Amino acid sequence: MIKVGDRLPAATLMEYSEVEGNGCSIGPNPVDVQQAAAGKTIALFAVPGAFTPTCSAKHVPGYVEHAAAFKAAGVDEIWCLSVNDAFVMGAWARDQKTGGKLRMLGDGSAAFAQATGLTLDLTGRGMGVRSNRYSMLVKDGVVESLNIEAPGKFEVSDAATLLVQAKAA
Repeated sequence: MIKVGDRLPAATLMEYSEVEGNGCSIGPNPVDVQQAAAGKTIALFAVPGAFTPTCSAKHVPGYVEHAAAFKAAGVDEIWCLSVNDAFVMGAWARDQKTGGKLRMLGDGSAAFAQATGLTLDLTGRGMGVRSNRYSMLVKDGVVESLNIEAPGKFEVSDAATLLVQAKAA
């Protein structure tokens, strides 16, 4: 399992772009995790699924609400990861009004989740292998802080907790 001091794993996530520009076409575009994190401070949080109750009502809205405070604390980007495809993440981004505040990144095959060791097996509930709920502060690709939720909980991966850690870093 990934821990503080480890580098983010080599993986490619997918991001849905609404507009063409900056080398991205409209639609799904690959995001090389290690390249995208290089030289940046990233507030990264992962959720079990897009459009799920806690994720949509609490987790994403907290990061949207605190986006400016994260920037003021030196965070370059906020990433939301979920084991969903880029089309679903794009639709969820529109629904949650994350434009310009969060990067909504799809880990469609759970490759990143498996590489970090932070998976959640929801096969019995018809959802397959998903990501555990967690947050981490990443500097230049290295995990500086990591907050992993217990199953079914939402207590330590919220925006307020990670913001305190970002301000202290």
